[in-house]
Amino acid sequence: MNAPEIPPQSQDSMPADEHKMDPAPDWKPRHPGVGKLDGKVALITGGDSGIGRAVAALFAREGAKVAIAYLDETEDAEDTKRIVEEEGSECLLIPGDLGLKNNATKAVEDTVAKFGQLDIVVNNGAQQWLDEDFASLSEEKIRQMLGSNVMAYMFVTQAALAHLSEGARIINTTSVNAFKGNDALITYTVTRGASLAFTRAMASNLVEKGITVNAVAPGPIWTPFIPGTMPAEEVEGFGGQVPMGRAGQPWEVATAYLFFASSDGSYYTGQTMHPNGGVIVGS
Repeated sequence: MNAPEIPPQSQDSMPADEHKMDPAPDWKPRHPGVGKLDGKVALITGGDSGIGRAVAALFAREGAKVAIAYLDETEDAEDTKRIVEEEGSECLLIPGDLGLKNNATKAVEDTVAKFGQLDIVVNNGAQQWLDEDFASLSEEKIRQMLGSNVMAYMFVTQAALAHLSEGARIINTTSVNAFKGNDALITYTVTRGASLAFTRAMASNLVEKGITVNAVAPGPIWTPFIPGTMPAEEVEGFGGQVPMGRAGQPWEVATAYLFFASSDGSYYTGQTMHPNGGVIVGS
């Protein structure tokens, strides 16, 4: 696969905006749907852009109705809603900070009220920033990251459990950084380690109920995280450090979520997939 050229660019917000990125991330599913998720309802946090958008598009193509929870990126969220509807499905948009328990509970309840059920939870929404100078990192920033990347996953899952039955799926986003560490993304790495541990603990907790819990650990993927985190000059050529020599695209990651969400992944729980361009890490 030829890697698109990534020029210098940055944004001054986190989460950042997909509609401002150059080139646009590639979220489009590559194959016709075969009904792997017919009759299912999925709640995808951080579903407005990046990996979340690609997952929403793929799930919709495979027959799922989709609820998208996001912080405040309205334009991106509306674009993703249109994408889901063009795939012939239905989409509910739910803005709000899921690091606040009331908002997380409301996101789940709104999904069930709209679609009548909940079968798949994708805990994917997150924030990231550079924090090489860890000693000076503010308490506010640490708590913000923990709220977005850890507490939100726990709160959404807590609320969802009352609605999930045998055969349901929970899929959490972690990161290659949870396995290899990253000295420039210390707080982010800690939170992704937490989402990995949460996955394994919940998998054991729910296995007797027939609910699987798995994780996806992306490497360098061209999403709004990148211009929202890195200085413009460091964005240029992003992803060139991995063995494949390029950044991944969101559609290349979404297929891992579909595997875990569908009957293809029925014998997997507590496991992690690694779409990371060839970086070998412990499983």
